[in-house]
Amino acid sequence: MPKVKIVTFGCQANELDSARMAGLLAQEGYAVTENDSEADFIILNGCSIRDKAEQKLYSRLGILQARKSAQPDLKLGVAGCLAQKEGADLLRRFPGVDVVVGNGEHIAELPQLLRNAAQGRQAATGEPTGVVPAGFPVLRDSPHRAWVGIMEGCDNFCAFCVVPRTRGRERSRPPADILHEIEDLCRKGYREITLLGQTVNSYGQKLDPPVSFAWLLRQVDARVGPGVRVRFTTSHPKDVTPDLIEAIAMLPSVCEHLHLPVQAGADATLRGMQRGYTRDEYLRIAALYRARVPEGSLTTDLIVGFPGETPADFDETLSLMRAAAFDACFAFKYSPRPNTPAMDMGGQVPESEKADRLAAVLALQDALSLRRNQQWVGQTVEVLVDRGLSKRASGLAAGRIRQNTIVHFAGKVDEGSLAEVRISEATPHHLKGVLSPWP
Repeated sequence: MPKVKIVTFGCQANELDSARMAGLLAQEGYAVTENDSEADFIILNGCSIRDKAEQKLYSRLGILQARKSAQPDLKLGVAGCLAQKEGADLLRRFPGVDVVVGNGEHIAELPQLLRNAAQGRQAATGEPTGVVPAGFPVLRDSPHRAWVGIMEGCDNFCAFCVVPRTRGRERSRPPADILHEIEDLCRKGYREITLLGQTVNSYGQKLDPPVSFAWLLRQVDARVGPGVRVRFTTSHPKDVTPDLIEAIAMLPSVCEHLHLPVQAGADATLRGMQRGYTRDEYLRIAALYRARVPEGSLTTDLIVGFPGETPADFDETLSLMRAAAFDACFAFKYSPRPNTPAMDMGGQVPESEKADRLAAVLALQDALSLRRNQQWVGQTVEVLVDRGLSKRASGLAAGRIRQNTIVHFAGKVDEGSLAEVRISEATPHHLKGVLSPWP
């Protein structure tokens, strides 16, 4: 039985695509392995949103290509957004690569590409226009958490982003396919389901007839059993509606957590980024969410050093962080990406200044996160136990509360179970507590 190893570089969408590739190849008779030395075929599934992820993949690819001289039967593949962007150029730059497979429905072509690899290099890099077929096999790495892709692509064309060019234009899966997949996961005992899309809350706008993402959440909530959590990521501010916030507030299964990337705090920077909203519009959404879901968490993404961002603009980002009181944020230095409008903009910010701004954002967010996390001290919270988060060397178990904050606690609890934990200590990045008996 041939063995395949899949290595993922990138976001949740790449992780889900890796699970799809693993499921498809397992169905085709491949054994999935974590061991490089025993793999007959190694696929590197790469993101191209940030340069760092690309460089990590290229470094790994160079090492593997060198191995082929001693192991000529080893087959190498590149998949994901990076493969979609570079296409056949990868075959010219890296002669050791046998297969290049793009995003979306192109994943279904992978078995045939592997069968053809012995005769010649193949690339499935046409622009994605469809969605992964219904019933597509997925080999998940957790017995209790599952990603469920509900849409592919993006129509926003932010000035810094390559997603519309690597994952294609926005298209939504049929609701019936999504609900069938979720019902199957519930039958198998999954406790947490995350709905996934590049701009997940614009789901359904192009369906015939169109539906809203809030409508989909209500359909999902009606089908999952007690104790099942529903999450979603990532949302775009322009598509957050009062109806969506009401769904988060009212639906029992939907977790009280909204990840809402703002990217910058100055209107001038937001215009340059082509984000489609203003600072005040974002803060009004945040205020509505806080008022309607007072126990909810609000997290975000930030980019520092976007072309033209002045020190005064950056100060507005810091002030927006304070005004929104984010529970957490993912912050990055602006990374120039080929074939994006920002690549050729004037006013490129020096790397040293980007580094200083990133440090300032992270320091402020630590203070904000600590203040938000301290509200949990003394409370008893529901934790979904996740072995992957556990500090096993210290004997601590771990999991996440509904607001997505990590909790470390002492006690032996089965993975995937719900535990009640009394919070005794807060840090900027997690909570600590002790296991409480169920009432």
